[in-house]
Amino acid sequence: MQELENVIQADQVRKRFKVYFDKGKSLKERVLFRGRNHYEEHWVLNGISFSVKKGEAVGLIGKNGCGKSTMLKMLTRIMYPTQGTITVKGRVSSLIELGAGFHPDMSGRENIYTNASIFGLSHSEIDRRLSEIIRFSELEESIDHPVRTYSSGMYMRLAFAVAISVDADVLLIDEILAVGDVSFQAKCFEKLKEIKAKGTTIVIVSHVMEQIKEICDRAYWLEEGRIREEGSPASVGKHYLASMEETRMQKLEQEFQLSKKQQETQREQGKHKLPAFCRKEAVQKGTMDIRIVDAHLYNSKGTETLMFGTAEAAELVLTYESSPKAAGDSIDISVGITRDDGLYCFGTTALSGYEDTIAAQQSGTVRLRLSNCLQQGRYFLDLAVQDRDGVPYHYLYSALEMRVLHDDERQAGLVFMPRIWQVGDKQYEVQNGMAESKP
Repeated sequence: MQELENVIQADQVRKRFKVYFDKGKSLKERVLFRGRNHYEEHWVLNGISFSVKKGEAVGLIGKNGCGKSTMLKMLTRIMYPTQGTITVKGRVSSLIELGAGFHPDMSGRENIYTNASIFGLSHSEIDRRLSEIIRFSELEESIDHPVRTYSSGMYMRLAFAVAISVDADVLLIDEILAVGDVSFQAKCFEKLKEIKAKGTTIVIVSHVMEQIKEICDRAYWLEEGRIREEGSPASVGKHYLASMEETRMQKLEQEFQLSKKQQETQREQGKHKLPAFCRKEAVQKGTMDIRIVDAHLYNSKGTETLMFGTAEAAELVLTYESSPKAAGDSIDISVGITRDDGLYCFGTTALSGYEDTIAAQQSGTVRLRLSNCLQQGRYFLDLAVQDRDGVPYHYLYSALEMRVLHDDERQAGLVFMPRIWQVGDKQYEVQNGMAESKP
């Protein structure tokens, strides 16, 4: 079988930008204040080499500033590499910036002719394709209005419709598919699949991994101006998202520890102030005759944290104080867990299922150990001290934050359920997030 030729070839591409600290904007300022023109050199790309074969779809992923869009602009020849070479064979169509090449005072119809001619179509070719471009964009009622009256979604529809009408050998797309309604996005994906099936080479820059997985054959993960990993979109995407999540969790843990230090130095000022341990977004109500003054979450190792693995036990330690008139009252303690999208996941009280009583102490501590069965997500804990009839002494809504993590994207849903799989003569028991083979 004959190997397909490379349509795109990048060899040791490096791109440098000058970042000025205080550059004069006019000739006068540049002459009079020459000392201001200090800059530093910033290498956005630092030795990138890759190739894309005819008919292949490739995704470029990475965090902001890693050089994805810069590489795409060099493929379109909007800019050129400082060092290295880039070869692109055939006609190129691109969606780099929303509405690039559109004149705001011209109508959508006029901009079709202008934009398509930039991509290399003749006037007669545009005439033949005009009705199909308008039909695909779904802008029949607005096509003769100035594009300055268009919404960003309408811009995207028109830009995409023009770009795919060019019959290009190479189609370059930068984040533009994130704009527009869901139905039109689905329509664009179907069109991209159709274009790919005809042999068009596609390069997509996107932060949405589902787009990369659905369209692309391969993915390149760019980091600090270099290619960190290349391979299947599913594999590269999983590693990229895991790295991003790890970095995010590290920052979150640092912020959490810093907030705890700040809380240690705070003192309550007035009984209606939020307790120091609470999130600043927490809401409280109640008579305040009994108040929750402290609450902390601990993991299975006894370390205070807000991050827990799926199926990792979590312990809540809550401290309350009673006023003289409420000391000895019969009370109940309640805890609720709500996901950050508002879904109420779990709620319990210390006396649920029991006919016992709890007498309020002047200062008391309550511990609740939870076998965490929640799946990955962000959760908030509601805490409350109330009397036996549910009248609140002190309610704290969204008082604490809890993050649940797991690295198995094959698990989904709201809860983790311990389970046993029987496959042939093998049995797999999944407990605490880990699978164990059983005889």
